[in-house]
Amino acid sequence: MPKNEPTWNLPDGLFDRLVSLRRDIHRHPELSFEEHRTSARVASELQDIGLSPIRDVAGTGVIADIEGKEGGPTVVLRADLDALPIEEDTGLPYASEVPGVMHACAHDGHTATVLGAGALLLRDPPQGKVRLLFQPAEERGNGAKVVCDEGHLDGVDAIFGIHVDPFQPTGIIQVQEGPVAASTRSFRITLTGKGGHAARPHQGVDAVVAGARLVDALQGIVAREISPAQPAVVTVGRFSAGTRHNVLAGKAEMEGTIRCFDREVEASIREAIVRIAEAVSRAHRATAEVGFGEGCPAVINDRRMTHIASQAAATVVGSDRVIGFNEPNMGGEDFSFYLDHAPGCYVRLGAGVTDTNIVPAHSARFVWDERTMAVGARYLEAVARAAITELR
Repeated sequence: MPKNEPTWNLPDGLFDRLVSLRRDIHRHPELSFEEHRTSARVASELQDIGLSPIRDVAGTGVIADIEGKEGGPTVVLRADLDALPIEEDTGLPYASEVPGVMHACAHDGHTATVLGAGALLLRDPPQGKVRLLFQPAEERGNGAKVVCDEGHLDGVDAIFGIHVDPFQPTGIIQVQEGPVAASTRSFRITLTGKGGHAARPHQGVDAVVAGARLVDALQGIVAREISPAQPAVVTVGRFSAGTRHNVLAGKAEMEGTIRCFDREVEASIREAIVRIAEAVSRAHRATAEVGFGEGCPAVINDRRMTHIASQAAATVVGSDRVIGFNEPNMGGEDFSFYLDHAPGCYVRLGAGVTDTNIVPAHSARFVWDERTMAVGARYLEAVARAAITELR
């Protein structure tokens, strides 16, 4: 990065430190619940800035507390550690050195940003406790749940999280009350027919035909059974059947995902999937077995915490650069599990790189502007201080 790039007024040397940490983590990505090197690196950095980290949180996570006034409120700043099973194709000088694994969702940057916020807070500790939480396995959708099950959110008064957004320019902070990320629920359907010779289909029960009709029928759930005012998605992402071109498939398997914001809507979709799968399979003389994964609930930003976050963001980037979300985000985020334990707010930080084509997260060519870490560190410092002041 050129020396004359603005760093959002971070203390001397801190921005360079965050870049170095982020790039080191980027070179050595680790998948969910395998973040051993990453957590060790984070713990070492936390020790270097004067904190006493706790390792092995939810298996491979890290926690460090900044102790302020005894008896004051506790605010959590959360980062995620894990990478994705993607072969990197960015050409960056610090590209992944691990075949088939890449930080394609900026968790390396989130991690460095939260550490930067911790360094800023340590310069003048607030009148309460700030917990820096580096969780594993966000991409698996259950790392946050394990953190909560272990009790690390017990007694917490508020929690705040961030995510970079390459579709907004650096310096924009997106803050919005209410739903900001959809619930996620996977489903799996196995259709069982009767195999046979492809030349004599009347002697068998073709699971491919039944499956094809089922995929089409499932699309009618959102179109005809869910209110148009309720965002929802039913997608079949995998369909597997058959062994040879001249063999009638006796079994077909499909997997998909349900995305929505309302728990009653999700329950209706699940009921409809079972009902339609059974009806379509019966119509084709097959049988259906339907199962659902655990998933995670929708992220619903708390009204009071959203107001605090909006005000804090404005002090960092100016009120004209604090905007809402353009449209409902149907992606999932296990930050939602934390919101069952404490009110909070999840925001997105503009991180668009203006001199390259914008590529979405989870892409092999995903890149983002590292200056976002400075914006994010200042925002998280500001929101932690503001929340503690408000909650005292």
